[in-house]
Amino acid sequence: MNMQDDRLWIIVPCYNEEEVLPLTAPLFLQELNTLIAKKKISSDSRVLFVNDGSRDKTWDIICSLSKQDEHFCGISQSRNRGHQNALLAGLMEAKDRCELTITIDCDGQDDISAMEQMVDEYRKGCDIVYGVRKSRETDTWFKRTTARSFYKLMSKMGVEMIYDHADYRLVSAKVLQHFAEFGEVNIFLRGMFPLVGFKSTCVYYDRNERLAGKSHYPLSKMLSFAIEGITSLSIKPLTLIVVLGLITCLLGFAGIVWAVIEVLLHKTIAGWASTVCIILFLGGVQLLSIGVIGEYIGKIYLETKHRPRYIISEKTWDEEG
Repeated sequence: MNMQDDRLWIIVPCYNEEEVLPLTAPLFLQELNTLIAKKKISSDSRVLFVNDGSRDKTWDIICSLSKQDEHFCGISQSRNRGHQNALLAGLMEAKDRCELTITIDCDGQDDISAMEQMVDEYRKGCDIVYGVRKSRETDTWFKRTTARSFYKLMSKMGVEMIYDHADYRLVSAKVLQHFAEFGEVNIFLRGMFPLVGFKSTCVYYDRNERLAGKSHYPLSKMLSFAIEGITSLSIKPLTLIVVLGLITCLLGFAGIVWAVIEVLLHKTIAGWASTVCIILFLGGVQLLSIGVIGEYIGKIYLETKHRPRYIISEKTWDEEG
C-alpha cells in the first residue's frame, strides 16, 4: 500500500460541546481534505467524534454532521466515562479501520494545522508523534505553575512523559494493536503510550484560546487527574511511605533515648504541649500513609472486577451496511 492510501482517523472526544463543535468540525474537515488533496492520506479517511455521555445537544450535532458529509462519523458512550476513556473508545474503534490516528480535543486550542507535520513524521517512519506546546504564555500564572509542577512531579515519580504534551498525538494502527493488550481499567494515556515503545518524535505548535464554551477541567478535576496519573503508573508513593515510616521510627527511637536520659537525670517535667505535638504528628503520618495505601487498594479493587472501560450505545453508521 502506498503512503497516500493510508487512512487517517481523527479522534475527537466531546462532552457538552454544543457551543464549540459547530465551529471546530469544519476546521477538522478542512484539514482532512487538505491532506487528501496533497495525497498524504486516503480519501477514505474520517473524523470520528466520541460523545462522552453529553447532556446537551452534542450527539444531535454529531449525527447531523455525519449526514452532511461522509467524512464525519460518531459513536456515543452509554454514559459519561471521562476524557481518557472516551479517547480509548475512539482509538479502539478506529484501530482496525485505518492505518493511523490523531487524537485532538474539540475546543480548537490545539493547532489543527500541525496534523500535516505529524503525518509527514509518520511517513518518515515514526509510529507515535507527540504534539507538544511551544510555550505556555496564554496560560495564567497559576495554571502555568501548576502544570510545570505536575510534569516535574511525574518525572520524579518515575513516570515517563513528554513535557508539555497532553493528548494531541498521532499513533499508528500498529501501535494500537499492541496498546490494546494493556487491559488496566485505570488509564492515563499520556503516560501509557511511551511504555509501548516504537519510534517516536515530537511536533511543536502554538496553543490557542478556546474558541467557545467553558473548560471542563477546573482545579478539582486537574488535581484528580494528577493523582490518577501518579497512582496508575508509579508505586513510588508507597516507597515514600516506607521511607517516612523509617524516619519516624528513628525519631521515635531518639525520643525514647532522650526520655530515658531525662529520667535518669531526674529532669522530667510533665509536658502537655510536647505530648500533644508528638501524638498529632504520628497521627497525621499514619492517616496520610493509610490514605495513600487506600488509593492503591481502591485501584486494585477496580482492576479485579474487570469491568468494561467503555460501552458504546450508538453509532452514526450501520455495522451491517
